[in-house]
Amino acid sequence: MKIYVESDVDTRGMRGTRVAVIGYGSQGRAHALNLKDSGFDVTVGLRPEGASWKRAEADGMKVAATDKAATGADIVAMLVPDMAQPAAYEAVSANLKPGCALLFAHGFNIHYDRIKPNPDIDVILVAPKGPGDLVRRQYEEGRGVPALMAVAQDATGRARSKALLYAHGIGGTRGGVLETTFAEETETDLFGEQAVLCGGVTELVVQGFETLVEAGYKPEIAYFECMHELKLIVDLLHEGGLAKMHEFVSENAKYGDLSRGPRVVDDHTRQRMREVLEEVRDGTFAREWAAEYEAGLPEYNAAMKKDLEHPIEKVGRDLRARMSWLKSGKQAAA
Repeated sequence: MKIYVESDVDTRGMRGTRVAVIGYGSQGRAHALNLKDSGFDVTVGLRPEGASWKRAEADGMKVAATDKAATGADIVAMLVPDMAQPAAYEAVSANLKPGCALLFAHGFNIHYDRIKPNPDIDVILVAPKGPGDLVRRQYEEGRGVPALMAVAQDATGRARSKALLYAHGIGGTRGGVLETTFAEETETDLFGEQAVLCGGVTELVVQGFETLVEAGYKPEIAYFECMHELKLIVDLLHEGGLAKMHEFVSENAKYGDLSRGPRVVDDHTRQRMREVLEEVRDGTFAREWAAEYEAGLPEYNAAMKKDLEHPIEKVGRDLRARMSWLKSGKQAAA
């Protein structure tokens, strides 16, 4: 797979490119500031009464109401949360000039047909593989977070070059840009969150904690073993994959990993993963999530309340209060 870097980008049109960034959350703020610093003409589109308006102005950004920000823009970046994007698109659609590009950082609404763009515009994706805070910090330090790019609709014949130029503007070509599709980005992202990164990991942590406590071990000890030390392993995996983890853990840990890990996460787990993936691919998850959101999030809120009231949370709060080094560290935003 080719990885696009800075030398692959034709930057001649960058300073004349007008970009409307719709939304000023984690990714929106990072994209807007990086694009501005790269020389793009950037306007942030927000609700006039929204809390982000003053923050964007304080950051030195041009700010306008969402529909007005999109008027005349060459690229309109939809960086509000997924569930809010259809309404945001309705607000800007009449103001999109023919030949402009509608850009997403996640393919959810295009892949599942929740947004059906005008046929005379390009539809592209640029998805940094890191939270907005990291995207901004790496850019300021002269580095960049790797990114994915994709084209769903090429009305002008220049959609791909626009995506690469935008990726370059936020620092992605410093870390490398990989080409994908809206379907691949969306489906792998959702599956990873559900089966491994969020759903899988947190459920494994909680089940491990409960197993130890039920067996009579102190909750505090169970917390350290199943939650606290997870970061040590994740850091090793992040820095050097399985090889670095095996290099730095004990022989006991390595043997336990190789001999017991496959008993915990086994063929039954793999089958459940296949089922989760199929629900992502056939749209079941998207329809379920959209219906839950439109109903006012009753099941979501109940499940979240239960999660946050779990004993591991109380034990963790008490123990983390004694870890002074955590109070000075920045927490990453998704």
